[in-house]
Amino acid sequence: MTKFSDTDLIINPDGSIYHLNLKPEHIADKIITVGDPSRVHRVSKYFDDVEFEMNKREFITHTGTYKGKRITVISTGMGTDNVEILMTELDAIINIDLKTREPKANPKKLKLVRVGTSGTIQEDVQVDSLILSEYGLGLDSLMHFYDFKQEGFELEIAQKFQTLLQLPYLPYCVRGSDELMKQFDNIPKGNTLTCHGFYAPQGRQIRTGIRYPDLTNKLMYFHVGDFWLTNIEMETAGYYAMARLLGHEMISTNAILANRMTGQFSKDPNKTIDRLIETVLERI
Repeated sequence: MTKFSDTDLIINPDGSIYHLNLKPEHIADKIITVGDPSRVHRVSKYFDDVEFEMNKREFITHTGTYKGKRITVISTGMGTDNVEILMTELDAIINIDLKTREPKANPKKLKLVRVGTSGTIQEDVQVDSLILSEYGLGLDSLMHFYDFKQEGFELEIAQKFQTLLQLPYLPYCVRGSDELMKQFDNIPKGNTLTCHGFYAPQGRQIRTGIRYPDLTNKLMYFHVGDFWLTNIEMETAGYYAMARLLGHEMISTNAILANRMTGQFSKDPNKTIDRLIETVLERI
């Protein structure tokens, strides 16, 4: 049986996993992830009780109970690099014996729901609406370092998007959990572009020149059959790919705070975020 080295799987002196500072008993099987560390409390304030709290770097964790359901909410910060750390270490907590450093015989499956904010690139998607990401299309290079294979419709989307922008590398496209999508069928579906930055990778130009000044227009018209991109953010595709590689169920839900085509931004973003949180807590 594989035994992971001290440098591949780093364990803290108290027996917790390195970055998250968590042990198996600290997390529930149902996990809500948020990017903004301050949003952890916006979720846990709805809990009937909070049994555990941990603050480590940008990873803040609260575990408690909501209407009889044991739930963990944890923050990641922004970007798929943080998503990789979170997903890998959550999986290690439940599927590797942290004392012996050996995989457990019967892997467990987590159910994860991202509660995030996003901007739409379609004029007819309203600000303050909610979107569930059916597919995530990743522009970052994370999956080029994993044995991740694309095929069928997902590969077709990735290849056509590569051609659209003449990218020197192939993006990755991943569908979210069908099981959880059925569970959250009260949220309209869309398709999410995951970018590896907030400014130039999303077509924003402040004081520097950018390579794709007409990016949002290209995104608005890009489609493969009935597949159209609806919104842009920085984590979804990484979540979907890591969940598939590790065998977990994952979906991403989005509060639409901006419309990039009309230039409109939400006048009360916290109200929209709270509505998304309440929706997710009821269905998870």
